[in-house]
Amino acid sequence: MKKKTKGIVALSITLSMFLAACGQKQESTTTGEKKKESSKQVLNIVEAGEISTLDSSIATDGFSYAALNNVMEGLYMPGPDNKPVPAAAESYKLSEDGKTYTFTLHDSKWSNGDPVTAHDFEYAWKRAVNPETASEYAHIMFDIKNAEKINKKELPIDSFGVKAIDNKTLEVQLEHPVPYFLGLMGFATFYPQNQKIVEVQGKNYGLEAANVVYNGPFQLSEWKHDTSYKMKKNPNYWDNKNVKLNEINVNIVKDTSTAVNLFESKQVDRITINSEFVDKYQKDPSLKKMERPSVTFFRFSQKNTLLANKNARKAISLAFDKQGIATTILNNGSIPANAFVPKGFVKGPDDKDFRSTSNVKVETNVKEAKTLWETAKKETNLQNASLSIITTDESNDKKISEFLKGELEKNLPGLKITLQPLPVKAFLDREGNGDFEISLSTWGPDYPDPTTFLNMFVTDGPFNKMSYSNKQYDELIEKTSSTLVTDLPARWKAFQDAEKILLEDDAAIAPIFQSGLVYLERPTIKGVVVRPFAGIYSYKWASITE
Repeated sequence: MKKKTKGIVALSITLSMFLAACGQKQESTTTGEKKKESSKQVLNIVEAGEISTLDSSIATDGFSYAALNNVMEGLYMPGPDNKPVPAAAESYKLSEDGKTYTFTLHDSKWSNGDPVTAHDFEYAWKRAVNPETASEYAHIMFDIKNAEKINKKELPIDSFGVKAIDNKTLEVQLEHPVPYFLGLMGFATFYPQNQKIVEVQGKNYGLEAANVVYNGPFQLSEWKHDTSYKMKKNPNYWDNKNVKLNEINVNIVKDTSTAVNLFESKQVDRITINSEFVDKYQKDPSLKKMERPSVTFFRFSQKNTLLANKNARKAISLAFDKQGIATTILNNGSIPANAFVPKGFVKGPDDKDFRSTSNVKVETNVKEAKTLWETAKKETNLQNASLSIITTDESNDKKISEFLKGELEKNLPGLKITLQPLPVKAFLDREGNGDFEISLSTWGPDYPDPTTFLNMFVTDGPFNKMSYSNKQYDELIEKTSSTLVTDLPARWKAFQDAEKILLEDDAAIAPIFQSGLVYLERPTIKGVVVRPFAGIYSYKWASITE
């Protein structure tokens, strides 16, 4: 989520809030009478959107990560307590200067029987930073020596600081020490790829289950794209003996009522629910709640004449009832977002939460919104205006966007909103190409640092498709990863100053709510690990009791 990453200093992450559900799950597996495991070990679940791609070099969405997180594996992966544990690598050594990692790999195989080697990691990482791949997540590797210059076509790919010493040894040279580098290994862009398979499949790589080989605890055996997919236990996985589930059937169900019917009829074991069903299941032991460090917000494309006007953007940012969305539309633990870096996400050098020490607030204020709107209409010579909002066609997004349409049309006279719900892949394509006026977008962190949220809006950043540019903002973000790396209080203040520019001064985006999650999960399901970052659920340690 960033353009540049030079010397990010690790910050402590507050997991207690959004890993509450994970803690409950782990407790349920260790307390009380031990229950007998089911002989079938088949899990049936629901996802609200389809996989876009299984190409770990170019995947960017949560639905793709939900699969990749279970069919692929990095050198280290989050364990049951979400701390990095050995995965494809059995160990590592770190140089005294903190800039060279040497990983030793397990003896393991791909799902097709080929050995997983250090060369597979070198190939995949080089492919991700290669500008010809056009990976939107190439930037996440910019801590590695020469990665950024390679991506900018300033150096050849062979100068990349990653080298397979032999089949089992991978050497990684960094630009500077990165204390949380092991934590990055669990992110999809750092997964290995089988060069032979990638090159044989060409443009089709990652688009069908049979076009990919897998090194994780499961392998995709079926993929019916917008309806379902199936993950089966990978017999070639190095730690196969500790994988209990034999099969995971994933149904793509975008309508919550349909998902509830499937759960009630015992056709599926876990579903996400919305406000319509929360009260009904309030006392049901299947109900689970958790808070997430992700924020839903408006992206404004400044290619649009009206949205290029700062007062118009500010008016829209203030003109809708955030509390109503959180408590009435969602009712799932979501809270109004008056800023962009989430509450409870990271602590600064003073051990205080980012939100508690920031004065940035974009709160609902209809009166001020109306005044700003009238000013904007005069400045743009528009008395009536039409804007479109793209969303996914998932049921919650539909309800949220319909509510927002009503609020904006009611509070901003002369404004007409058109909603464009899209399948996930089409939505991502439109957003990634900057083909929108307003996008209802959601962003979650990739690593524990404010950069993962704020660096995405630097000028010409890979995720800035809004034609937004502010030189002062760019300079502040640049300093947080260069001159301010060792001055933690100043670095923290730079983040807060940048967020103020983004939200209050420029209204480049409009925060709406910080996500909560309410879901139904059968009490017989044990050991599912809930992750704070991309790919929420890990099933390696999961099992089903009778």
